[in-house]
Amino acid sequence: MEVRRLRLLREFADRGSVGAVAAALHMTPSAVSQQLKVLADEAGVELLEPDGRGIRLTDAGHALVLRADDVIAAVDRAAEEMLAYRSGNATVRLGMFPSGSTLLLPELLYRAADAGIDVRASHFDVAYGDAPPGLTVYDIVVTHRDERTASIASPRVAVTELMREPLDVIVAGISPFARRAAVDVADLADSDWISVDGGFPVDDVLLSISAVTGVVPRVTQRMLDFTTIEALVAAGHGIALMPRHAVRHPGVKALSLKGVRAARVYEALTRPNPRGSVAKVVGLLREVAAAVR
Repeated sequence: MEVRRLRLLREFADRGSVGAVAAALHMTPSAVSQQLKVLADEAGVELLEPDGRGIRLTDAGHALVLRADDVIAAVDRAAEEMLAYRSGNATVRLGMFPSGSTLLLPELLYRAADAGIDVRASHFDVAYGDAPPGLTVYDIVVTHRDERTASIASPRVAVTELMREPLDVIVAGISPFARRAAVDVADLADSDWISVDGGFPVDDVLLSISAVTGVVPRVTQRMLDFTTIEALVAAGHGIALMPRHAVRHPGVKALSLKGVRAARVYEALTRPNPRGSVAKVVGLLREVAAAVR
């Protein structure tokens, strides 16, 4: 079985359709289908089966994808070793949510460069359950979840916990709450909230507040940019939950939240048995996160 065909099978497992694989790899759908058929002939067993108007992996197909992950990881490690002999540097692709990038990336780049690793980072900000598909593009995806949310469990994804970051309530500097160091969730029942989109960790905590107070938080604005959220709170348009290390606006006051545990957990996702430079960068991320704590 050729490695390039195993890569196609893995792409199909990640992307879910021949058309998506073809678009991602700049191939025609017929070429992808033909290569997958050749792989099935090589394997001597059907790897795909009809599923409505599309196709899906058979049990044998799922089993081969797991083995393909191992084979591809070994080939990539070998290729990286040869690259290191030629150039002395390895490249690792990193996808990371914006506020996590602000906190961890500057120091990570210094440490990775000292280790002879070229980290190529991009923003990748999706709901927690949508993070694993990012491994089709990145070697490492750094994501975050509410601490009550179960960690991703998949034989095709390795999860490394990096840190726990408390969430605080931010209020305008002129708010009566600003005289406090902490606030009980019950005191916030009648407040207007500014939150992120549903499915992101900060918004998940609002659901916990609802369970504690018996009152559904009144969310009046939804933004994905913490800088905008801080500006709205500073202007008196509501209160918000913010990760502790992301609070920077001089016009807001951060208060500890009493009555409910509120935090987000940073995780690094990779394929199982990643090549050496990828494993090294994950280790460096843990070091940088530990320094933040």
